[in-house]
Amino acid sequence: MTLRIVSLLPSATEIVCGLGLRDNLVGVSHECDYPADVVGLPIVTAPKIDVDGSSLAIHEGVTGLVREGLSVYRIHTELLGELAPDLIVTQDQCEVCAVSYGDVVAATRDLTGTKAEIVSLSPRRLRDVWRDVETVATAAGIVDRGEALSSELTGRMATLQRRTRRLERSRIACIEWLEPLMAAGNWVPELVEAAGGTSDLVDAGAHSPWLEFADLQRAAPDVLCAMPCGFGLEKTNAEFATLLRESRWDSLPAVRNGRVFAVDGNAYFNRPGPRLVESAEILAGLLHPESCGDLVPEGASANITRPA
Repeated sequence: MTLRIVSLLPSATEIVCGLGLRDNLVGVSHECDYPADVVGLPIVTAPKIDVDGSSLAIHEGVTGLVREGLSVYRIHTELLGELAPDLIVTQDQCEVCAVSYGDVVAATRDLTGTKAEIVSLSPRRLRDVWRDVETVATAAGIVDRGEALSSELTGRMATLQRRTRRLERSRIACIEWLEPLMAAGNWVPELVEAAGGTSDLVDAGAHSPWLEFADLQRAAPDVLCAMPCGFGLEKTNAEFATLLRESRWDSLPAVRNGRVFAVDGNAYFNRPGPRLVESAEILAGLLHPESCGDLVPEGASANITRPA
């Protein structure tokens, strides 16, 4: 019998495909778009807010739902039943990032005859991400493939660390949301370390904290990198106007040095899956353009300047 898999978050979809199980995917979330051939699969989730709104509008919409004890997403339960998955991959890492474990349990409870195994991922640090690769592989009955992919990813990260080990370390501020400001936590501080940088806005493994602009001033970053959760490069560029209007903007060393960047956070940094290796490489290229600039894929980042 062919294993039928439904993935309810983009990073899990990338893990499933990285394990060679693309043909086993029968359903995905509304955000799953990589690899490209998953586009067109049945979509079993939907947001309850307008995800095309501004940073502030999205924040207010999400905050309102959470305040009322409501989920930010809905599951198309009838479609999920029709797809008859054997394995459902979801998450309980963030209540606003994707459908939660509790939502999936509630949805499958109403499906008569379903025997789907639910695997819930909850990564905080890079080691958790690599373990999640093995967890999904184990649930799919391909333990060896999981160990091989995890080993490949950790090996690539180690190669990057060797490349940046002796380079001068600059201070970088990684921003996960623009209005209000939020620092990028969880695995991002470890990506910074691997890339040959330093950051003290948040500890590795800690939840992403809200910031005041004064916090950025105290951090005095040499480099600033905006990677809003769920935003591609074009949307991040547009939303950056919020920071450019800040009267204290020019007080940041990164601004005076011309080293302020937007990156495609949606494709890379926000997804705890295989492409976190590429995310670390992008940071290395931004921190050390002379020695690591070749690691930044075309279209993954853009330099931000205030209009004259």
